[in-house]
Amino acid sequence: MKPLRGAVIGAGYFSQFHFDAWQRIEGCEIVAVCDTSPEAAATAAKTWNISGQYSDIDQLLQQERLDFVDIVTRPDTHLRLVQAVAARGLPIICQKALAPTIGEAQQIVAIARRSGVPFMVHENFRFQPWYREIRRQIEAHAIGEKLHSISFRCRTGDGWQPDAYLARQPYFRDMPRLLIFETGVHFVDTYRYLVGEIDGVYASLKRLNGDIAGEDAGVVMFEFQSGATGIWDANRYNEPASADARFTFGEAIVEGSGGTIRLYGNGRLTLQPLDQPERDLDYNYSRHGFAGDCVFATQQHFVDQLRAGEDFETSGEQYLKSLQVVEAIYESATDRTPVRGLQGEAS
Repeated sequence: MKPLRGAVIGAGYFSQFHFDAWQRIEGCEIVAVCDTSPEAAATAAKTWNISGQYSDIDQLLQQERLDFVDIVTRPDTHLRLVQAVAARGLPIICQKALAPTIGEAQQIVAIARRSGVPFMVHENFRFQPWYREIRRQIEAHAIGEKLHSISFRCRTGDGWQPDAYLARQPYFRDMPRLLIFETGVHFVDTYRYLVGEIDGVYASLKRLNGDIAGEDAGVVMFEFQSGATGIWDANRYNEPASADARFTFGEAIVEGSGGTIRLYGNGRLTLQPLDQPERDLDYNYSRHGFAGDCVFATQQHFVDQLRAGEDFETSGEQYLKSLQVVEAIYESATDRTPVRGLQGEAS
């Protein structure tokens, strides 16, 4: 099988997980890296043994023979980059957040659709191994045929310092929307993956660290089309008890008519059928890479679906459904009222 030749645009903090994953995916070769900082591009090329390095996207696209492009840059750069890559007819996998606004995200998805290029959002949380296992357990009716609720308590502990985020992702400090836009969208997508479409939300959001611009704490209640309910209780200020806050990002409970599944901060999963003791679920997860090696799993899905010519789980159209919920969360928090009928709006 002919190897797929790819380029990565963006050599910032999170790109390390992308480069590492691409090197381990069979039948793929990253042949070029592009970053507006020539120094960053050169460092990435040297670190990951990549032959081509560029600081200009147009030059990259003119000179390299590519089969796909991986965009790993800030949200406000994605529109222009997708326009340039789609104009060349190349498949795209693009990091979230897709754009600063839902309107711009809709433009990006429309551009890819009109160009006829495969387009996937790099929404990697649903590919974390514990969520894949929870989904398998739900589908096997391990906790009954009817889901009652899902809840998650998220504490990252990386946002309490006066210099919060400066070392890793400094642009977080100036984002007018932070917790839901950057972190919560992961869980909106994951909740949709596990429980189904979301029809209503009620949210309370606030800022705990006065040195940043956006909200960093909140509680969101979800109403699912199935009748199930959900809670996401999160802040980036306080710390969890687990040694690695960014491994699972917190603890989850999924309840159904036949019992409960629990996710612990160390990756432990348990099943407790009704009237039975809690027991461990035996499944495979990795400490390599980011959050259970979910970047690898996400990019493997992109390659597999691209080769098969089949839809991506996190296609642009699917991601817009998650963004609709994100907008409803902000609307609810501003108006201090529930927002319902989201599926009616989607249809």
